[in-house]
Amino acid sequence: MNQECRIKVDNLNLFYGGFQALRDISMKIGSNEVTALIGPSGCGKSTFLRCLNRMNDIIEGVRIEGRVLLDGKNIYDPGVDVVDLRKQVGMVFQRPNPFPLSIYENVAYGPRIHGLNDKRQLDEIVEKSLQEAALWDEVRDRLFSPALRLSGGQQQRLVIARVLAVNPEVILMDEPASALDPISTAKLEELIHTLKSHYTIVVVTHNMQQAARISDYTAFFLMGEMIEYGETKLIFTQPHDKRTEDYITGRFG
Repeated sequence: MNQECRIKVDNLNLFYGGFQALRDISMKIGSNEVTALIGPSGCGKSTFLRCLNRMNDIIEGVRIEGRVLLDGKNIYDPGVDVVDLRKQVGMVFQRPNPFPLSIYENVAYGPRIHGLNDKRQLDEIVEKSLQEAALWDEVRDRLFSPALRLSGGQQQRLVIARVLAVNPEVILMDEPASALDPISTAKLEELIHTLKSHYTIVVVTHNMQQAARISDYTAFFLMGEMIEYGETKLIFTQPHDKRTEDYITGRFG
């Protein structure tokens, strides 16, 4: 990890009622790096991802032990403003979920919620966010047309622009390319590569080749445990744990 530590997870356990979904997870995630979370369905990787911006808080019966430090501060401390936290740690879901508004209003939505109403500033934020999300050139002439008319790949990049508009530090992505065609997926991967120079990115993916292409670090999850975590090239070429090797080589999963 060649950069400062942005997120530090200490002994994280998560329970759904009596069921333990995550067991004793500890890891450090560096700034300006892409970390991929891999593992078979139901292994806990999406649950873990949602711990990083407290999205699990909305699920009834969830209990969390341990700490998640963002820039040295525990996000589970009682005084933490969750709305503020989710501005710092944005989330992109599996299926594109633009609001039924114009392209412009989708991107302006977050800044407006946080009290910004100056048109000139909003125009600047919308343009900058769409440029960062590699969408500006495709939509600049139709900013006020419905976002739902965009293609699936464009919608997913619009959602990323919406996240970027509130100036986050960390972007979480839960299988962001799983609903996209190969061309849109390639564009999204290219975008992730570009964004990491400004943001810390954590991506859940089922696609092993994708994890190998886009990430600096990879964590392999199995049955709620993090089996192995390290530099992506080493995880894929010289894993320490036999279970990691078996999963990567397709023996199970």
